Amino acid sequence: MKALIIDGYVDEPACLGVPPYLSPYPRYIAGALRERGLSENDIHYLTIDTLRENPPGAGELTGKADIVIIIAGMTVPGKYLRASPITLREIETIFRASHGLKVIGGPIRLGFSGEGGRAAKGAEDGINFSDAVLARMDLEAFVYDLFKDDIIGSTPARLQNPETVEHRFRTTAEIGRWGPRGAFLIRQHPDYPYCMCELETYRGCGRQVHCSFCTEPFYGASDYRLIEDVILEVSTLYSYGARYFRIGRQPDLFSYHGKDAGGPVPKPDPDAIERLYRGIRNSAPELSVLHMDNANPITLATYPEESEQILKTIIKYHTAGDVAAFGMESADRVVIEANSLKATPEEVFEAIKLINKLGAARGANGLPEILPGINFVHGLMGESKKTFQLNYDFLKEVLDSGLLLRRINIRQVMAFPETPMYGKDEAARKHKKLFLDYKVRVRKNIDLPMLRRVVPEGTILRDVMCEIHEKEITFGRQLGSYPLLVGIPAFLPLRKVTDVTVTGHGMRSITGIPYPLYINTASHNLIRELPGLGRKSADSIVAGIPYTDREDFLRRVSDGNKLLRFIEI
Repeated sequence: MKALIIDGYVDEPACLGVPPYLSPYPRYIAGALRERGLSENDIHYLTIDTLRENPPGAGELTGKADIVIIIAGMTVPGKYLRASPITLREIETIFRASHGLKVIGGPIRLGFSGEGGRAAKGAEDGINFSDAVLARMDLEAFVYDLFKDDIIGSTPARLQNPETVEHRFRTTAEIGRWGPRGAFLIRQHPDYPYCMCELETYRGCGRQVHCSFCTEPFYGASDYRLIEDVILEVSTLYSYGARYFRIGRQPDLFSYHGKDAGGPVPKPDPDAIERLYRGIRNSAPELSVLHMDNANPITLATYPEESEQILKTIIKYHTAGDVAAFGMESADRVVIEANSLKATPEEVFEAIKLINKLGAARGANGLPEILPGINFVHGLMGESKKTFQLNYDFLKEVLDSGLLLRRINIRQVMAFPETPMYGKDEAARKHKKLFLDYKVRVRKNIDLPMLRRVVPEGTILRDVMCEIHEKEITFGRQLGSYPLLVGIPAFLPLRKVTDVTVTGHGMRSITGIPYPLYINTASHNLIRELPGLGRKSADSIVAGIPYTDREDFLRRVSDGNKLLRFIEI
């Protein structure tokens, strides 16, 4: 039996699976198939971008597969450097070409997002899946249950009628088995070995009243994975060549294995986080990146001592450039109350201060060890013109206080069926122009000076992956959580890493040049970008090429000693 897994990409409040990220879902599905008797050679994996680039080859795989499984679903809007999520038309085209059993699932079960960042329709409302089966709960569990009996080893795999299969959530024990068994899939990813493995510690939300727009509560209450299971999954991925990891599939890492303290916020368990991080580091000793994603600011504000202990553990074991993304959503108390949001502006500010206290020091890759990120959502119930000013004032206070933010995410709400926000996003339409003007204001007046503070001119960033060419610029990023976009004014080989000197700043990106810059062979454009160098000085340096050694350079270039840090002769 042959199985084909097509990754149409996912982007959820607590899970990212857009390249270079690989979400857990394809790995879980592959592990479930392995447990049902399929060999690694029987399981094929394609991203939708790979299929687009090679339609004949991918089409042949699609036609020959006994079961075709599509993973899809974007429940938060995003912009991606070189990847594009699957479209409805592509889903229908793929399934029309499939002769075997066709199954689709993932966050798409909650609805398919349309243009403009708003949910267009429910997943079964007007979408032609060409006789495919929609897994209405967990896709990996549905695929596992499609097989008859407990078929393990050499017994031929047999599929049963999908209409008789129960739709259910998988258990943490199941993914504890499927995660390691599906780890081999990473070698089929087009970005391998430069592929970021998204790791799950738990999913679901334990709050009694949920944020009005969030889809995470659809997964139920917080369901913590065993620490040993997460470590085993990392160890197995590492054995297949994985070197880049993000503990990103959870709403709040600081609450992993948190204890019910009788209030709305679980009490963090620093020992659990210590055992998790220590175990990951021991099982993947030469990893290149270990980052995190989501953190609830109310947890840090409510339990500062425990949170500080956790933060120290993270810094001890992680790699620099880490980001703790805070879902603040709004600084407007009217909006906070109307949408059951988590934290007040004062609590978020305290959480930002705590992360900065320990995480602002610059790490080995050129970035601060760990900084907070802030998420704002607009179009929520209760939003008014005042909301935009309150959000701006909050960010200005952070900037004026000398604190650092790694990134500020501003988006409009996506309202999905069965969330309190569904059908109530009129504010997003009413304030559209105000939203766009405010967003530009934040980018110019907050993002730009903040970025100059986080990575000043002359900062050396290590291991920037060159990803795309556009005009005469190579764009690249460090692999990590919310990586900075770096524009290098030269054609550099793609899928290669280079160190970069920061030479300029945009609102959300930077300009850089290779470090060190080999002055005798560098282009005029690159020499002009050297920190502190004007056009006339650059022209003078170009005219003097070649230089025999450093002494020759210093003798012929005024103030050349300021440039020796960035160049090689």
